[in-house]
Amino acid sequence: MNRPFADRYEAGRVLAESLRSFAGRADVMVLGLPRGGVPVAYEVARELGVSFDIFMVRKLGAPGQEELAMGAIASGGIVVINDEVVDALKIPWDMVEAEIVRERMELTRRELLYRGHRPPLDVTGLTVLLVDDGLATGATMRAAVRALRRKQPAKIIVAVPTAALSTHQEFQTIADSCIASVTPEPFRAVGLWYENFDQISDEEVCDLLARQGNGLGGDSASQLGLLSTESSDPVVPR
Repeated sequence: MNRPFADRYEAGRVLAESLRSFAGRADVMVLGLPRGGVPVAYEVARELGVSFDIFMVRKLGAPGQEELAMGAIASGGIVVINDEVVDALKIPWDMVEAEIVRERMELTRRELLYRGHRPPLDVTGLTVLLVDDGLATGATMRAAVRALRRKQPAKIIVAVPTAALSTHQEFQTIADSCIASVTPEPFRAVGLWYENFDQISDEEVCDLLARQGNGLGGDSASQLGLLSTESSDPVVPR
């Protein structure tokens, strides 16, 4: 593919073509990273006919440069710090800790909103396709892989529509495998490889999860009462 994806839904359908070997398998689960990875993961799961859920992770934005990831946190108390960014910007550790506290509060809010009364995520013995809308620095995905390992899946396959070549190569060793539809050079930013890179709302995430709960084709988030007061994220490197 030599053009940007129309949107995250098309990107998911394109990505699914590289994952056909996992189609129809009961031991495979697709997990999307909120929020941008959820529409991609939904389409991958729908195309492959496998189960779909989310895995919570939050970026840690550098002070004054929120688009720059100085690390990330994930469910299970996992914290990954990008030491190169912290050292280069001479960010005091108390500022890093303050950002961790703030993002943990948001992570908790989203877990309650998105998962509600859904049973805890169980991936024991499964092959997990861990999906986001792209990989730039990889800080978010790195935290997600580390946290997910604690849940004892059989394999973790990182799968994204687009990735920086160096990050894609790095994740071949961090995960069991890393699959990307395109690895353009120069990469610059995830959003450049989408015609529509609008921010994903909490409502859209809840809607897609509700469809999964109804056989990938049902209820809206509003019917579930899962509307959020926050509707968008800053676009930041992954």
